[in-house]
Amino acid sequence: MRMPVLIAALAAVLLASSALAHEYKLGPLVINHPWSRATPKGAAVAGGYMTITNSGTAPDRLIGGASEVAQRLEVHEMRMEGGVMKMRELTDGLEILAGATVELKPGAYHVMLQNLSRQLTKGERVKASLSFEKAGKIDIEFAVEAVGAAPAGLDKAKAHQH
Repeated sequence: MRMPVLIAALAAVLLASSALAHEYKLGPLVINHPWSRATPKGAAVAGGYMTITNSGTAPDRLIGGASEVAQRLEVHEMRMEGGVMKMRELTDGLEILAGATVELKPGAYHVMLQNLSRQLTKGERVKASLSFEKAGKIDIEFAVEAVGAAPAGLDKAKAHQH
């Protein structure tokens, strides 16, 4: 009698996990699980995170995008300089080498949703588009997770709140 309960519980977990994961394909590029964090009322910015895999034979470059909830979507980098964490826009975009995967995550490369028109709420999906130098444009949705959240597989101790 315990086995059916265990199987049902495992099936529920697997279904929930697959519902959270989402990916998009654009030519040789695969954008996996775009996500953001819920924002407090009045927040002007939000970070967007994902992994981008280039299975092609030539590099491509994430050069920007747009979102229904922000006036601008920019590609940013955070890194330590002289013991201070600094963030800057990558005006030339982010290169995705052929055969490589780039992870956009808190405290590192990410997209910045600038001048938000409204609060982002946990559980919603936010429409956006990403623009690549060679592959073109693709429509995606950011899954909005809790404030301070890190997606499965990302060590929360390393996740820098944005």
